[in-house]
Amino acid sequence: MKMILGKKIGMTQIFSEAGEVIPVTVIEAGPEVVTQVKTVETDGYDAVQVGFEDTKPKRVNKPLTGHFEKAGVPVKKHLAEFRPDEGDSYEVGQVITVADFEAGKKLDVTGVSKGKGTQGNIKRHGHHRGPMSHGSKHKRLAGALAAGTYPSRVFKGNKGPGRMGRETVTVQNVVLVKVIEDRNLMLVKGAVPGGKGGLLRIQYAVKGQDK
Repeated sequence: MKMILGKKIGMTQIFSEAGEVIPVTVIEAGPEVVTQVKTVETDGYDAVQVGFEDTKPKRVNKPLTGHFEKAGVPVKKHLAEFRPDEGDSYEVGQVITVADFEAGKKLDVTGVSKGKGTQGNIKRHGHHRGPMSHGSKHKRLAGALAAGTYPSRVFKGNKGPGRMGRETVTVQNVVLVKVIEDRNLMLVKGAVPGGKGGLLRIQYAVKGQDK
């Protein structure tokens, strides 16, 4: 499955030929370069490793420096792998751009959601609040978590306060509305995970793809 890395630029809206407003997320995707082709014989599995976004050589360690030198490609900030489709062939140094993706197709977009810090159970899990009047002291508390007699303990996995956000999230079957090749931009319908500048992993949808 072909994959490309990109950065979230922000959201805007465009008009279709019928005059309908389409909310889109602008993604600067690629160009990315193939840094390694893994095979069953050499690595135990088939995969294509790609690098995205140039960075200063001093910002990578010596093993990675040697890895990029062996491939003969510039030092990259991000590395990722994807499994190639049967029959597809890739070579080290090959460049993958947005031109390799077709407008109108559905995509799966993976990113890291915005971090919201430590939150209470109401915001984090959508729990109901307690009474707001008549001296209630349980307006936004979690309430009882277990019985006092048996089992006399709190079961693991209860929904309560804690860290919220900053999790890997995949949005499936978002439509690739438009590709702007000369600016390396992809416009996808709707929202995708993460804030502006966040790293995204974009590939054709695994399920729900129109034939």
